[in-house]
Formats: sequence, C-alpha cells, structure tokens
Amino acid sequence: MSRRPNILFIMADDHAARAIGCYGSGLNETPNVDRIATGGMRLDHCYVTNSICTPSRAAILTGTYNHVNLVQTLRTPMDNRLPHLAKHLQAGGYQTAIIGKWHLGEGPAHQPTGFDFWQVLPGQGRYFDPEFIEPGGRFDQRGYVTDLITQNSLDWLEARDPDKPFFLMCHHKAPHRSWEPHPKNRHLYQDPIAQPDTFDDDYKTRARAAAEAKMRVRDDMTYFDLGLVPPGDDAAAAAQKIPHPADPSDMVLMDAVTGQEFRFTSQTELANFKYQRYLQRYLQTVASLDESVGRLLDYLDEAGLSENTIVVYTSDQGFFLGEHGWYDKRFVYEQSFQMPFLIRYPAEITAGSVCADFVCNVDFAPTFLDYAGLAAPSYMQGRSFRSCLRGETPEEWPQVAYHRYWMHRDATHNAYAHYGIRDRRYKLIFWYNEGYDLPGTREGGQDREWEFFDLDTDPLEVLNIYGDPNYGAEIAKMKDKLAQRQAEIGDRPAH
Repeated sequence: MSRRPNILFIMADDHAARAIGCYGSGLNETPNVDRIATGGMRLDHCYVTNSICTPSRAAILTGTYNHVNLVQTLRTPMDNRLPHLAKHLQAGGYQTAIIGKWHLGEGPAHQPTGFDFWQVLPGQGRYFDPEFIEPGGRFDQRGYVTDLITQNSLDWLEARDPDKPFFLMCHHKAPHRSWEPHPKNRHLYQDPIAQPDTFDDDYKTRARAAAEAKMRVRDDMTYFDLGLVPPGDDAAAAAQKIPHPADPSDMVLMDAVTGQEFRFTSQTELANFKYQRYLQRYLQTVASLDESVGRLLDYLDEAGLSENTIVVYTSDQGFFLGEHGWYDKRFVYEQSFQMPFLIRYPAEITAGSVCADFVCNVDFAPTFLDYAGLAAPSYMQGRSFRSCLRGETPEEWPQVAYHRYWMHRDATHNAYAHYGIRDRRYKLIFWYNEGYDLPGTREGGQDREWEFFDLDTDPLEVLNIYGDPNYGAEIAKMKDKLAQRQAEIGDRPAH
C-alpha cells in the first residue's frame, strides 16, 4: 500500500493573485511561491464563497457555506464543536497542526480543536513582536510575524512523528492591512507602478453599492495604512486619520520610519502618491511571504519529503490593488472573488500545468480528504477536485461559482450585502442590502439592484448591462443558474 501524502497548506491573508509572479501580471516577483506552480499546477478559476477573512476560513475548514456553518461575518466566531477537515484527518491517522492566523474566535468555545498542536495569533495579530495563544496560555515572541510563523512551523515539522503523515496549516497574517514590511525589504519596489485602468472608476453604470463603499485608495486610507505621520502630530493619535485635504498644497506628510517629507501640488498627485505608497508597502510585505515559502520548500527537499507532500499556497480571498480605485475585498468583483491557488504533488500533478476548471474554497476539505484516502462526510457541500488536478475533469463538473457577502454596511467599509454567480462568460449580482441583524451589520433597506457583466467584452467589470434588452435571454439563464445553485446548497434567497 502506498504511503498517504503529507499536506502542507500555506495560506496568506489578502494575497491577490495579481501579486504572485506566476499569474503573469508582471507586478512583482515571487520566485519561491512560483516554485509550487513550476513543480505543480496553477488554478486560474478558484473562488471564495464569501470574500472576507473569518467566513472564508470557516468554509475552508468545514467544506460548507456560511449559512450552514453560521460564520457569516467577522463577528460570528466558529463553534469549535463543529466537525471539520482537521478532525477527520486526525481521526484518520494524521498528525495535525495549525500555526499562525486563526481568526475564528478565542476562548473555550471557539479556539482550535481537531489539532494535535496549535499556536495562533489573537484576532488579526501584530506584525512585530506578536502575541501567540497556545493551549497553555499566551506569550509574546520577538520578531517579525511572517518569520516567526515560518520558524514555528519548521520547528513543529522537525519535532513531528516521522511515522505518521502530517497536515500542517501554516496561516500567515501577511499581507493583511496595514501592510507593515520587514525593515530589510523596505527598499524594494521604489520604481513607479502603473495604476490599474480602472483606478479612476466613476461607477456611473453600476449599483449604488460601488460608490458607497469606503475602500478608496484616494479617499479612505489612513496615515497608519500608508506608514505616514503629519509633522508634529503624535503617531498614535494620527493613526486612524485620513490624509485628504481640500488643498493638498498645504499638506506635508512624513515617513513614520525615516522622517522623509513629501509635498503635493494637486489632488491627482496626492492620489497617485497614496497608490504608490500602498503598492510598495503591500509588495514589500509579500516579499517576506515569498521568503517564508522558500524556507518551507527547502526544508521539504532537505528532509526528503517533497515527493510525498502535497503543498498548497493560497489566500483566504483575493484583494483589490487599486482596481476600481479600491483596496480591501468583500465584493464579488473579480479581484476580490478570485483566490490564488497553487498546488504541487509530484506523484500525481503534472509539473507546470494549469487548471481552468472552477473550484471554490468549500471544495478544499473534500479534496484533501480524497488524497488522504478518507471519505468526505455527507455534511460537506464541496466536492473533491482531485480529478481536475489530474486533467480528468468530470463531464458534469459545475463551471460556476457562487458568492454571498453578508456583512451589510460594516462600520469601516460600508460594503453592501449581496450575492452573485459567475460562469465562463457572465456574472450576475443581486444587491439585496439587508443585514438581518447579524453581528457587525448596520441598517438595511437600501434600494435593491441587479448588475450583469459580459466578461468577454468587459473583463474589467465597468459596464453594468442588466438593463440591456439584447442580453435578456442570458440574464434569465443566469438567474436560473443562481436559483439552482442556491437550491442545491440550501441558501435562502433574500426576502
């Protein structure tokens, strides 16, 4: 009988596919993350079912949508009595561990279960000198969080039982807001970065939700996000203020680390400065992730584990890098909706291959159980895409992806609740705009609206053609697909 594979699941937080070298944008270089794609496969259509941290993590672990696992917003922690992937692997003979970001709640009712070892950040955690929580209590660890999570993962791998397969979830904080790079990487990406074509999007054909969102690089980033302070102001007091003066010629900004001063002559110049600063800090933070992946892959090589270890690199969702003028995620628009997903398993996956099939984060758990030789339990709503990774896509494989964002008008981002579906060509979105009194939501009742995009002719998603009679038949088909998918997973349409 062949040995069951180890599984190393590396997950970043808010790592956009466009900021990974092998996805081809040319924005930055990630040679170590790219090693996974070079030795394995890149997925081009992996999607999140709710583009926000806590709900996505619950969907990954449980293989269920958020209306089932009840982790619908950032303020609905997961009940740790729920069955999930790690518990099934543990019962099936795997040694299991999670190290890094958990973000599914704290305390006896919400802390990790199903793991032989766990060491997690409280909440979002800190980039520098972070606190960790273990079964025995809390402790501070000096250093940079990406390096520490990596080293702690390597320490666990070194101490594991070599006679049992392992499942390790190495969960990074980076590159989550506020994008605090390691000092050694602050010199990177100093050349100007081209703004996305939609950076100055005016949202004129779209639902009200697009214009109402408080996620604009131009208008909504804080001093702390940008690593800046106003001269003479206390850094802590200024942290959550937004540098957006009526007359930027009166403004002087100062680098919080070096003290370098910046001055501006126009709103356009200030907006571009914010974009450059945002992307620099984001990509500098990603650089440490790439170093981390290199250390983990090198360990597998040196320990003779690479051939029998499934290595996955992904993110809990996508992220806007200035597209539509935004940072953050939450929406079903493509940059937020798409998760990067790279997988290497030499025994079964062809090196350098690409998968164009649609998969979702609820599919991860049944896929890993499939590789482990364990049956996926009936409660899981995802399905194994192992055959897709072999290039043997089943004829009935659903080439659609469904998304539902529940956290209506959260106080920070004011993102409206919606659900939607996309297939190869079209995307349909319904902005139902209700919070249903879920934790973290605010008053609903805003006008409900539809959006419809032809992704072949409008890949940037700037022209809502829901009212175009030429697309009436296709809109009706997509509404049928939406209703069918909701019925299949038991998600009740908005009422």
